[in-house]
Amino acid sequence: MIDAGAAAPFDRDRLTAALEHANLPTLVPVLHQLTGERRWLEAPFRPTRSRGMDDNDGGGFAPEVAAQIRAATVDAVAAWAQEGTVAVPAPVGAPLVEMLSVAVGETVPAEFAAMLAEDMGFAPEAVRTAPANDLSVIVIGAGVSGMLAAIKLAEAGIDHVVLEKNDDVGGTWLENSYPGAGVDTQSHLYSYSFAPRAWSTHFGKRDEVLQYLRDVADDHGLRSRIRFDTEVAAADYDEHRQRWTVRTTAGEELTADVVITATGQLNRPKVPPLPGLEAFRGPIFHTAHWPADLDLTGKRVAVIGTGASAMQVVPAIAADVARLTVFQRSPQWVAANDVYFTAIGDAVHHLMDRVPFYRQWYRARLAWNINDRVHPSLQVDPEWEHPRQSVNAVNDAHRRVFTRYLESELDGRPDLIEKALPAYPPFGKRMLLDNGWYAALRRDNVELITEAVAAITPTGVRGVAGTVRDVDVVVLATGFETHKFLHPVDVRGRAGREIHDVWGPEDATAHLGITTPGFPNLFLTCGPGTVLGHGGSYITIAECQVRYIVDLLVTMIENGIGAVECRPEVEDEYVRRHDAAHARMIWTHPGMDNWYRNDAGRVVSTLPWRIVDYWGMTRAADLADFTTEPARAPTGS
Repeated sequence: MIDAGAAAPFDRDRLTAALEHANLPTLVPVLHQLTGERRWLEAPFRPTRSRGMDDNDGGGFAPEVAAQIRAATVDAVAAWAQEGTVAVPAPVGAPLVEMLSVAVGETVPAEFAAMLAEDMGFAPEAVRTAPANDLSVIVIGAGVSGMLAAIKLAEAGIDHVVLEKNDDVGGTWLENSYPGAGVDTQSHLYSYSFAPRAWSTHFGKRDEVLQYLRDVADDHGLRSRIRFDTEVAAADYDEHRQRWTVRTTAGEELTADVVITATGQLNRPKVPPLPGLEAFRGPIFHTAHWPADLDLTGKRVAVIGTGASAMQVVPAIAADVARLTVFQRSPQWVAANDVYFTAIGDAVHHLMDRVPFYRQWYRARLAWNINDRVHPSLQVDPEWEHPRQSVNAVNDAHRRVFTRYLESELDGRPDLIEKALPAYPPFGKRMLLDNGWYAALRRDNVELITEAVAAITPTGVRGVAGTVRDVDVVVLATGFETHKFLHPVDVRGRAGREIHDVWGPEDATAHLGITTPGFPNLFLTCGPGTVLGHGGSYITIAECQVRYIVDLLVTMIENGIGAVECRPEVEDEYVRRHDAAHARMIWTHPGMDNWYRNDAGRVVSTLPWRIVDYWGMTRAADLADFTTEPARAPTGS
């Protein structure tokens, strides 16, 4: 697959200039593909391994070697532009894995070959289309997963409607407009595999991510299939009719054969029941409900929490407020990134659009560096001699790296180092990227208080140790109801059993995080145990889940099946393996709390598998995992 834009007239001078801004490790496999010459996969053209999540643009090459790579790229692209041929157009299997191994400077396991080839377009997924049918689907939510479901259902020829409670697409990216909001996964990876974008920064901010989703919706004609301002209150399954009835908060009822939920996990703000919330005299709000007309200039502001949202808000507002007080229950591990603040200029866009395969290899390198590469280091070594501070030798090395970075950023402030340095292992909570957090803490007008909040007073905030700060504005950066899957929708399956009664208040389970016994023809996206804790883009997981669901729906249509229901023993075995895998991983470590596990200590939110494992598990649905019923009437009646 070559980007269509690459067919534009070849401009040697422009390409030569653009290559000064290239990621050199990305150019190495590009050169091999264009020329077929093995020398590009051998010394001296093998880049060094990336440190952490750095882009490693220079690849560790000596200047004369870097110049050779750039000059050869100009010649290879010129030859391609003139002749239109590629020596290695679609590498797969061992050759593809070898090329990525060279590009990332370390050995990539052979099992990644199929997933890599599909994502890069070298072995594209075969699109299954259904024969003529009248199956009907209701999708709940028009965020990342709901939009994807609509796109893939349309490709398969399955009728559907999307119900969205907001007035536009985007889900969490529409709702979260707080200052500094943005992705913490690089934008070239936080994108649909089929919809690249010329991103303006390496880590897209909220407005650009939202515009991306709006553009995808328009490009795929989704708006005509979405009913906006339509919030779902309940869904009831009629096992005799093999139909779901979905009721909106306005009292309207719609029916369909299948329901796909795409409500996300970061959807309902979590507001702690702090005494005095209603008595505060100034503005007090959750980050997801940031007032559009709020002016913080010269205000005294308290931020409660130091998680992902707080870490974006605090640097964004620190220079504008008179005083900023941050209440911290526990510190977070923070990683550096060499391109977090770097804009992506026209030169890089030119490379993405004009150099064959550059975009694919750039994305592939990102995927390796921030996806499954770290997963082995999150496994608990039972023989490790420092189990309180880390879970194995590699995790301990990560701790030393992150500690050195913290100490360098807070040099001269031993008080802040003591407050900001976590005692638990790195990756025990969601890893965060430094977007100016440490610099903000150093400001004279910023105070970090290491106390949980006990109460809100009419004029401020009181910590559990008695510290009181009078403020004008209180920001609740307190996260989301991540354990209350499908909340607050009332979902009733066979015999009228409500799904939250089956799961309990915060202990949801589902086979593959997608399907659960007792609820035929109900499929979840971003379900239990599918959030990425070890790194990577959730969009990759969404594509796995939607592929699995659509594959099963096409199979139902082809075989005249009216209902499918996950077998209890299938879910039980999956949950057993899921919990056993987590028991060997970092997120069950007793040294910290995290939003991945419930109050009983069971990890309910996070995926224990590598992405490549989950990709394989969801490659196609196995009917043997389901109890099936033949359609009792023409499907969709």
